[in-house]
Amino acid sequence: MVKKKKQVHEEVREPIQGIFSNEKVIAGSCDLARELYEKSRLGEPFHKDKFQYSLVEALYLIERGKMQVISGRTILNLDKYLKKARKLEPNFWTRYNVYKDMRNRGYIVKTALKFGADFRVYDRGVKPGEDHAKWILYPVLETEMETWYNFSAKNRVAHSTRKKLLIGVVDDEGDVTYYSVSWTKP
Repeated sequence: MVKKKKQVHEEVREPIQGIFSNEKVIAGSCDLARELYEKSRLGEPFHKDKFQYSLVEALYLIERGKMQVISGRTILNLDKYLKKARKLEPNFWTRYNVYKDMRNRGYIVKTALKFGADFRVYDRGVKPGEDHAKWILYPVLETEMETWYNFSAKNRVAHSTRKKLLIGVVDDEGDVTYYSVSWTKP
């Protein structure tokens, strides 16, 4: 007896249409944008009927076929998008590798500019607004030199915001190793 495989029909949805605008991507509100925000906090509601995405969030969605980004009259393919993002942020690729790795591990990752860090990371199952971020995260390239002064400043920011410091070190292959740093009283 031969068993027939069940065919799973996944609904094909139009990707979110985003517009490259300065250092972010702006998109109109659509079912997919609202769903991704509600489910995993991708993007941020912006005005009544729009969402804004950080450059790393937009690339994450582009890679998954969930977003198209337009600049001027051109739909940006992956290479053109990366070129524009790297022009704005020289360490974009390092930041993106850390962002993508954390997202793939099930964490919600948001920007942390107001904390003086690259990202804030929420524990699995926690959404921004429901609880506070557990870590602030700084992506660094494995070959970069870091001074004790800069390291101390990062640790102080984490401590003053009551978060744990997480350093994401990206190697030449794009793999990420994480180091958690915390204050200790002897």
